[in-house]
Amino acid sequence: MAIGWAFIGTGNYPNTRVAPAAALAEDTAIIAAYSRDQQRADEFAKTHGALAAYTSVEELLADSRVDVVFVSSPNNLHASHVQSAAKAGKHILVEKPMATTVADCVAMIKACDTNGVKLGIGFQLRFHPGHVESSRLVREGGLGEVALAQVMLGFGVRGELQRELRSGLREWWETPDMVGNSRAMIGSGVHCVDDLEFILGQTVVEVAAITDGQTAEAPLENLASLSLRFSGGAIGTMVCGSRMPDAINDVTVYGSDGRVLLRNAASPTLGGALEVTSETVNSEVTYEPDPLALAKWQIEGFNQAGTKDVEPRASGLDGLRSVQITEAMIESAKTKRTVRVEPIRF
Repeated sequence: MAIGWAFIGTGNYPNTRVAPAAALAEDTAIIAAYSRDQQRADEFAKTHGALAAYTSVEELLADSRVDVVFVSSPNNLHASHVQSAAKAGKHILVEKPMATTVADCVAMIKACDTNGVKLGIGFQLRFHPGHVESSRLVREGGLGEVALAQVMLGFGVRGELQRELRSGLREWWETPDMVGNSRAMIGSGVHCVDDLEFILGQTVVEVAAITDGQTAEAPLENLASLSLRFSGGAIGTMVCGSRMPDAINDVTVYGSDGRVLLRNAASPTLGGALEVTSETVNSEVTYEPDPLALAKWQIEGFNQAGTKDVEPRASGLDGLRSVQITEAMIESAKTKRTVRVEPIRF
C-alpha cells in the first residue's frame, strides 16, 4: 500500500518541489495539506491531488490515512509541529533548519524517540549520486588522507533560481527570532556544512565565521564565510550567500592521493558533474538537470526508513548538529572568536 503524506505548510518549496516530487515517488500518496488559510489549503490540495485540506494541525494529524508529515512551516514553529506529529504517531520529515534553537532540537528528538517514529531532515544533497560517490571514495580511502574540503553556494543576484527563491519567501524570513537569527547560513549554508560532514564522514568541532550581518544594524547576514575544523583532522571552508553576481555551487575535497570536484552540483536540484583525479581513479560523470529528482529520492528514502525501521539518511542528530553549527557561526561572527561545537549526549 502507498504511504500517505501530509504537508504542514504550503509555501513555495513544498508547492514547487516536494509535493510534485511526492506525486512521482514510488509507493507514495498525497493525503492532506494544512494552511492557516482555507483557500491556500484548498488550492494546494487541488494542485497536488491531496484528498483533504485542513486549517487545523490537530485535525490533519488525526487523519488515519496520514503516515508521514512533511513540516515546512515557519522555522520557529518546526519544534511544536514536529512534537505534535510525533505524539500522533506520524513519521516526520522536517525542512531545514530543524529548529531555531538547540534546546528545541533536543526536545524534538526525544519526542520522536518516545513515540517510536522516525525523524528526518531535508538535506537532499545526501541523495545526489555525485555526493554519494564522493562520500564512498573518501571513506574508503580513495583520496588518501583528507586535508581540505571547500564548498561555495551562491544563487547569484542575477540568477533565475535566486529570483524564484526570493519570490517564495514570506515576511517571517525578515524576522530574526522567527527565522533563527540567520539568513544565508540557514537558507543555504546548512546544506553546505551538512554535505561536507556527509562526504568526509567527520563532524564539525570548531567554527570561525565572518559575515556581513550579526550586528544591531544588520542582524541577518546575506553573506557568510566559515572556517571549519573537523573531528578527523580535516580543515574546511564554506562560503554562502546571495551577493555574488551569478550562481556558483561547487564542492572540492583534497586528499594526499587526489581530489574530487563536484562542479555545479551543490544546488537543491540534480545536475552538475563529478570529477575525480587520484592515484587510482581518473574520471568524470555528468548529471542531467532534474528539478525534482533529489526531492523524489529523499521521499522514497524516508519511506524506506519508516518501513524498514532504519535511520533516515539525514537524521534528527544531523539536524541538531546543523543547528549547533549555526549557533556557533552566529556567536563567532558576533564575538570575532573561534567557537567549539561540543557533542550533545542523550
